Amino acid sequence: MKDFEVLVFPGAYPSSVAMSRDILDAAAQLAAKQGTAVPTWGLYSLEGGCLHLRDGISVQTRRLPPRRQGMRSICVIPGLGADPQALLAQMQTPHGNAITRRLARHVACGGQVAASCSAVFVLHAAGLLAGRRATTTWWLAPVLARLSPHCKVDADRMVCADGPVVTAGAAFAHADLLLHLLRERFGPQLSESVARMLLLEHRHSQAAFVVPEVLASGHALVAQLSARLEKSLPQVPPISQLARELCVSERTLSRHVRQATGKSTSGLVQSIKLRRARTLLQNSRMTIDQIAAAVGYQDATALRRLMRRIAGASPGQFRTAAMVDR
Repeated sequence: MKDFEVLVFPGAYPSSVAMSRDILDAAAQLAAKQGTAVPTWGLYSLEGGCLHLRDGISVQTRRLPPRRQGMRSICVIPGLGADPQALLAQMQTPHGNAITRRLARHVACGGQVAASCSAVFVLHAAGLLAGRRATTTWWLAPVLARLSPHCKVDADRMVCADGPVVTAGAAFAHADLLLHLLRERFGPQLSESVARMLLLEHRHSQAAFVVPEVLASGHALVAQLSARLEKSLPQVPPISQLARELCVSERTLSRHVRQATGKSTSGLVQSIKLRRARTLLQNSRMTIDQIAAAVGYQDATALRRLMRRIAGASPGQFRTAAMVDR
């Protein structure tokens, strides 16, 4: 039994599959040098053999072994880059049903499952998200929230662990997912060593990358609310006033925001404030106190706290990163 079984799907993102291989291979090499437990891993598919990924790239896989009681391996599904509806239809085929049954059996036998990006919808199809907290790439979070109403979709999180189920954001959040899994199973020293070797960083939030208008796309009420919030900064009206302006109750407004964005109404407000603050940090010479005032905070402490909690970085770090990029 391997520690990590990377379950590859036809048409998967080559970058996510390669990322799995490179990170786990680096972890094995570093662990051997450090004299610590060496992670074992392999690339698998349902039937084994040569599997075609996207853009004409192929990979050799092993046949996924039967699930047995007491298995403690982590079955990792790299990002698929597929439309969720098409992916769920694929899961209704005999091949897809076989995969979802195998995943459900894996968890029932004591194993873990982990997925990033649209592959999270495979876990939904396997019935593994109900009653759990999960994340996915931020622009698919509203879709996941609609399809899986009994799942708490946390669109801000880069990686979300709930019992035996671990999920992550967009395709390149697959690196964050693997670093998390290595840290949990083999300790922080190995995870940090891999991150340093491959020049990766531990990111905790997708919030810094979210474009609220994209989340609200296709939902007229929430798009109208987002535009109203953008224009109102720094003086954001109370939620009760915004609801009256949009001719709905606060409860109805909250429900629409949750359906469209996977966030609470206050969470949407924070996302818009965060984006405005980041824009000002990167494109102006305003001080942190001035930027805090420009997005509706009385002092910089509240802004620093927001950015630390949601984006995992301080205002100064955002500004330094922007200067380096230039």
